[in-house]
Amino acid sequence: MDFCKDRGEGWANQTLAPRQLSPIVSSVPSIFSDSTVVLIGHGSTLNRESSAPTRQHAETLRRRGVFGQVLEAYWKQEPSISGVLRGAWHPTVFVVPLFISEGYFTEQVIPRELGLVSADAAGFERIQQIGRHRVHYCGPVGTHPSMTEILARRAIEVVRLNPPPHGVPDPSDLSVFIAGHGTGNSENSRRAIEDQVERLRASGRFHDVHGVFMEEEPRIADCYRLAGTRHIVQVPFFISDGLHSYEDIPVLLGADAAEVQRRLSAGMHPWLNPTFRDPHWVWYSRSIGDESNLPEVILQRVRELAGDCSTGRGQ
Repeated sequence: MDFCKDRGEGWANQTLAPRQLSPIVSSVPSIFSDSTVVLIGHGSTLNRESSAPTRQHAETLRRRGVFGQVLEAYWKQEPSISGVLRGAWHPTVFVVPLFISEGYFTEQVIPRELGLVSADAAGFERIQQIGRHRVHYCGPVGTHPSMTEILARRAIEVVRLNPPPHGVPDPSDLSVFIAGHGTGNSENSRRAIEDQVERLRASGRFHDVHGVFMEEEPRIADCYRLAGTRHIVQVPFFISDGLHSYEDIPVLLGADAAEVQRRLSAGMHPWLNPTFRDPHWVWYSRSIGDESNLPEVILQRVRELAGDCSTGRGQ
């Protein structure tokens, strides 16, 4: 589906000049030209578009020639995580999970599929020799501090591109909500959002900032109660848009389910930006996975472990 058709949704050109994320592509160490980077996505057997951000960022890194080789692998589709190292040309391999938080997938599934975890081990080293490859398993992109700026820009741009009748409100007059899934199975899922909320609050850019969840308190709809202004911006903290961000969250915000499906079928964004829900004006942005600066976050994750190449020590 093409979600750039709707006038006023601001989906076709949601890019702003980066503020705090400095481009590092031109200054990466030459060692990366002799390395393979593997981007790991969740993937889906039902929705091929769930892998779109991973494909997008892999292509960007290939085009820039930062690494000698760029590969993709997925948990729920091909190419699979378990076989990806067989296609790696270079002995040095960096693996970067395109996931939001540390949790079941990044701490158990991916390490197991890569062969980093033995059957009787409770943990694993982030840098290991696996066959002919020296594998560096990086942290997920979602927990990197640079994601704070990406979230901030996403909130600002959806308002700027979709102004209400009374004009574009200043960021200091916005109540920003970072929306996540939430789960009782892993506190790390919640912590990733709470960390970003704290950083956004500390920046002083917005009037107030909150985390809201689909399956934990406070809930998505609690934004109407918690907002300190009449301007509410919800940013879904997901790598890819799909069932949760396209369908579930808009309905939880109060949209009619049939209208959401109608808009999606017509190739439009599921939420009309902005929507007036007295006394609030409400904006709902895209997920953050297709942000043009994510390759910089990927490279920062790689550089964190690149310094340990000679010692073999993980972080």
